[in-house]
Amino acid sequence: MLITGTFLDEISHDIPHQNWGPKEWDKDFGHMKSMGIDTVILIRCGYRRFMTYPSEYLSKTFGAHQPPIDLVGLFLELAEKHGMSFHFGLYDSGIYWDTGDLSHEIESNRFVIDEVWKRYGHHPAFKGWYLSMEISRRTIGATEAFRSLGMMCKEASGGLPTFISPWIDGKKAVMAASPELTKQEAVGLEEHEREWNEIFATFKGAVDAVAFQDGHIDFHELDDFFRVNKAMADRHGLQCWTNAESFDRDMPIKFLPIKFEKLRLKLEAARRQGYDKAITFEFPHFMSPQSAYPQAHHLFNRYMEYRQSLQS
Repeated sequence: MLITGTFLDEISHDIPHQNWGPKEWDKDFGHMKSMGIDTVILIRCGYRRFMTYPSEYLSKTFGAHQPPIDLVGLFLELAEKHGMSFHFGLYDSGIYWDTGDLSHEIESNRFVIDEVWKRYGHHPAFKGWYLSMEISRRTIGATEAFRSLGMMCKEASGGLPTFISPWIDGKKAVMAASPELTKQEAVGLEEHEREWNEIFATFKGAVDAVAFQDGHIDFHELDDFFRVNKAMADRHGLQCWTNAESFDRDMPIKFLPIKFEKLRLKLEAARRQGYDKAITFEFPHFMSPQSAYPQAHHLFNRYMEYRQSLQS
């Protein structure tokens, strides 16, 4: 189970911006290619007032700032150059994080989807969509939002695939701004399966793959939760990916590159359960040889050694 996809987090509020331009991004796509990455996913095209492309709609509706560079256009060009598929992540207005209600995201993304497809749909590398709203349980408006937005994406693009990346409500599922590393109450395996079976049942025809984030449960729990996730995905006709987080949730500093041993444990658990694909959050910050974190340079080296050992 090798990593073949990565998120690109250029609109973030809890990890630092690296201030890369086209030259640095081109170099990083080369590094990604060297470790076997064939899929890049823009985690979100905008968050509140910041955006990755010059959207007239987001500027007028949310007062979003004009970006200094069109990153969506750049990423599509680099994906084509390096032989990768690009998945576009939808807009996050922040209203869900303020209210706990996902239904607000439907209306704003209705216009973003149409705007983006008209502007970038001709690019050969544009191969899919990421429904960027993150949930862990039965959130208000979640099933309606994912179903509606998934169908909007497909209708606009002629059926291109969509995927989601929820988290498991385990003991490490604490807010990034919280000083705590764990919480007392965590979802049990049976409750997790019951809730997600109900959610997945509403996705038919709208969502093609699910990539649960793997960092919110303890390492000894991986096999049990991964087995349940794969069984549910198979039951509902979804591809089962793993979002192998390459940052460490066990450290008091949020967030640093993960210890390689932990990343390997997670990837091997996904392999044992027969997952379809491994993606990571995310290569540029936490695994790149040119990351702002020196630990990421070494994580890249350790991963490449591991990859070589599996292919020899």
